Amino acid sequence: MRFLFVGDSMTIGCPGDFTWRYRMWRHLEASFDGPYEIVGPRSALYDPAAGAAVSHDYAAPDFPPAARRHLAGWGEGWLHMAPAIGPAVAESRADVLLVSLGLIDLGFYTDAGRTAANVRAFVDGAREANPRIRIVALPVIPNIRAEQDAPFAAEVEHFNVLLAKTVADLDSAASPLLLATVPDTYDIHRDTYDGTHPGPGGEHKLAGAFAEALHGAWELAGRYAS
Repeated sequence: MRFLFVGDSMTIGCPGDFTWRYRMWRHLEASFDGPYEIVGPRSALYDPAAGAAVSHDYAAPDFPPAARRHLAGWGEGWLHMAPAIGPAVAESRADVLLVSLGLIDLGFYTDAGRTAANVRAFVDGAREANPRIRIVALPVIPNIRAEQDAPFAAEVEHFNVLLAKTVADLDSAASPLLLATVPDTYDIHRDTYDGTHPGPGGEHKLAGAFAEALHGAWELAGRYAS
């Protein structure tokens, strides 16, 4: 089974980060019963000093290069990934997509309605490449801008409602879609290093959200143990 991690700055990470992708790899190594592979066209971290994804300075020396693969980008959202996902799925032959997107879209590019339309385009592109693709999507998680900007918080809440409806509408037996649950304990003051990007605690909670969804819905791997 081939897993592809799709996301924005919270998924790609920066030099010195473990990333939630590392936590998920450790989880799969410990509990996935069968052969699996992490796939994707990228593997680097985003280096703010260079302004590009050119760093391989992960915090964990045991994170093997093959497991670092992903489709994540700093400043990229559903808007950017919708046209990119089809080619990425076709090339990597991905079976399961773990997707954390939306904050960038709402913050810089599109409103909730247009972002939800891009979710549909993303699903269409993924299914065109693999009609049996499984997708787990995480709602927009708590962040510092939503805490300080009430209109933005309302837009995030609206999008998360639309995302849940979109997932329910597009779910099918052949190509299941699943909405992960943001942990109730996620605290931007403890689980992030700047109010948005996850630190070690946040990485575990994001990986745990995906792991619990995979286990609960499809019995893939075990319960998450941080």
